[in-house]
Amino acid sequence: MKHLFAILTIFLIGAILIAPFQLVRAVEQEAGAAATLSSTLVTRDHRVDHLRKFLQSHESPLATEAGHFVAEADRLNLDWKLVPAIAGTESTFGKHIPYGSFNAWGWGIPTGAQWGVAFADWKGGITAVSEGLRYNYMDKGAKTVEQIGRIYAASPRWAGNVRFFINKIEAFTPNTPSLIDITL
Repeated sequence: MKHLFAILTIFLIGAILIAPFQLVRAVEQEAGAAATLSSTLVTRDHRVDHLRKFLQSHESPLATEAGHFVAEADRLNLDWKLVPAIAGTESTFGKHIPYGSFNAWGWGIPTGAQWGVAFADWKGGITAVSEGLRYNYMDKGAKTVEQIGRIYAASPRWAGNVRFFINKIEAFTPNTPSLIDITL
């Protein structure tokens, strides 16, 4: 009985120490069978938090999509700050867009036009612009912001503006109390 108590005590102490770092989640099998439990370590992508707080500080409607920006950048091997920085340049982070277009990037809107490509939602816009940059610009030789800018925009200042926002996102430190997360 003493051995059983000692083993249970050690097990409980171990579980308490390990529990904050693990998440138990149900994973549905492909065949539609009953879910199985698996244990995975919880990791937090600080780029998502950083970008979300940056966009919140600019009162951007894109703030809720920070995770999608980062996921698409990772999927397509892009700088995670590039597509948000283009949104900063083209529409003040989605605040000034053609009504109902969800187009914060000026994507498919010729210079001087009031309307062009519209997306169903922010996620669709982020995906389309990210894929367009990868497949139609970078995969065809435009590797830098300056090279992309020569094709993307008529303004010779476009690349400098995008670089400005990339640097602002990178250097951002939240100073609004509601944007600062405190974890004990």
